[in-house]
Amino acid sequence: MPDPLPWRVREAGPDDASALALVGAATFLETFAGILDGDAIVAHCAAQHRADAYRALLASGAQAWIAEAQPGGAPVGFALIARPDLAAAEEGDIELKRIYSLSRFHGSGLGAALMERAIAGAKGHRRLLLGVYARNERALAFYRKQGFADIATRRFDVGGKLYDDRVLARPLAN
Repeated sequence: MPDPLPWRVREAGPDDASALALVGAATFLETFAGILDGDAIVAHCAAQHRADAYRALLASGAQAWIAEAQPGGAPVGFALIARPDLAAAEEGDIELKRIYSLSRFHGSGLGAALMERAIAGAKGHRRLLLGVYARNERALAFYRKQGFADIATRRFDVGGKLYDDRVLARPLAN
């Protein structure tokens, strides 16, 4: 019998907003410390990774799935899809706003499991879009393996500083 997974994924709701905010801020800091401006990271996390920001996203129709470490249930990752906020978006598109996991869980299959949930949640849409930091080679490789291709670029504001992002899209089966 295979070893049990060190995590489980379930649908997230408004009661999970604090956990989503914690994982969002922790993974953003973990990913970009030493790469992006530190003050910009702190400002971005303070503005974008607050529990009330996640509650507002969920209240506006966003869907999220949270990963919890096993045993114990500590939050270790999540995926969130919502109406697109990208200039490259077209009718019928949906955006993968966030797909995050703590680095300790990279390589465990968690990213693929979260992506699978996001794709299932996007059923009925034409394409799944996302924006990713242009120099995040690990993330770009993961997204390409998941069937995403470049469609545009954008400037992304992180705490008042602008960084180059790639916008990727993956066709969805209807």
